[in-house]
Amino acid sequence: MNKERIARVTENMKKEGLEQIIVSSTTSLFYLTGLWIAPHERMIALYLDADGKAMLFGNEIFGITEQEIPLYTHTDSDNPVKQLAERVKGGKLGIDKFWSSKFLIGLMELRPDVKPVLGSAPVDLARMIKDKAEIEALRKSSAINDMVVKTIIGELKEGRRENELAARVNQLYLENGADCEGTQLVCFGANGADPHHDGDSTVIKAGDSATFDIFIPINRYWCDMTRTVFFKEVSAKQREVYELVKRANETAEKLIKPGMLLSDIDKIARDIITEGGYGKYFTHRLGHGIGLDCHEPPDVSGASNVAVQPGMAFSVEPGIYLPGEFGVRIEDLVIVTEDGCEVLNKASKELTVIE
Repeated sequence: MNKERIARVTENMKKEGLEQIIVSSTTSLFYLTGLWIAPHERMIALYLDADGKAMLFGNEIFGITEQEIPLYTHTDSDNPVKQLAERVKGGKLGIDKFWSSKFLIGLMELRPDVKPVLGSAPVDLARMIKDKAEIEALRKSSAINDMVVKTIIGELKEGRRENELAARVNQLYLENGADCEGTQLVCFGANGADPHHDGDSTVIKAGDSATFDIFIPINRYWCDMTRTVFFKEVSAKQREVYELVKRANETAEKLIKPGMLLSDIDKIARDIITEGGYGKYFTHRLGHGIGLDCHEPPDVSGASNVAVQPGMAFSVEPGIYLPGEFGVRIEDLVIVTEDGCEVLNKASKELTVIE
C-alpha cells in the first residue's frame, strides 16, 4: 500500500461525505497498492473506509500473494461478491465508475441496506495531482515520444501508407520500453480532418498534411503528442491554418498558471482560432489529463470550472479540421508548476515540409 496516496484518498472521502468506497480500475488499484491486475470479466475490488482500513477482494486466478492488505479470494465457482457483501457497512457506499454492473447488482441483492453512489472522486482527485515519481515517469515517457516522432517524420517518403507508419511507430515504442502496442493515429491529407481517424492504406501524396498523434504507456505512464507536417509542398491556406494552431498551442502553454480555471486555458486557445476565422473547425476540447491512463482527470474544456493546481498533468492540443481538405493538430503534454508549466515535449513545432 502507498500510505501517502491512501491518506490523500481518505481525506478526499471525508470531503465528499463518503465513509466507504470500492476501487476497481486496474490503474487506480496500481496507484494505491502497486499491484497491476487486469481482471477482464472477473471481479477485483479494493474496499477503503474513511479511516484508511483496506480490504482486497479478487479471484484466485490473479495469483495475488498475501499483502499487508487483508486479502479475500474466491474461485470461478464462487459468488464473487459474497465475501465483500459480508464486510461492507450499511448505508452509502461509493462505487467507482468502472465497476461492472453485474457485480454491483449482485452486491445490492445481498445487501439491500447498502446505497450505492458514484464514488470515483476521492481517487480521481488524488491522482489528478502527480507526485515526484509520477512527474519523472511522465518526463521519461515524453522524452521517448520526442525521439519516436522525430524518427517517424524522418521516414515519411513517397509511397508510404498510413497503416505502415502506424505499425512502425509501435515498433519504435516497443524497442524503447513501451508496455504494449497501441492504436496510432497517422492521417494523410483529407483523413486529417477526422480528429480520430484510424489509419488505413492511404498513400501519402504531394501537398498532403501528415498528422501523427502517437501515444503509449511506458513503465505504466503514458506519453501523448501530436505533430503535423506537410509532404513536398504546403499551400498558403495550409500555412495559415498551421501557424494559427501553433499560436493557439504556444499561447495557451505560456499563460498556464496555478489558480486560473481549466476552462480559461481552453478559451485562450479557442479564441485565437475563432478570431482567425476557423472556430467552428476546432471541434474538441483543448486537452485531457494524463498519467496511468491516457485520458483521465482533469478535463481541459470550456465546461471545466476546476482551478489549475501545481502537479496537474494534461495535454494542450488545439486543432483545425477542414472536411475534405486537411487537418492540423499540435499537441504537447504539460506539468503545472508553482508559477507556470513545464512543457514535456521538445520535438519541433516549426512548420515543416518534407522534401
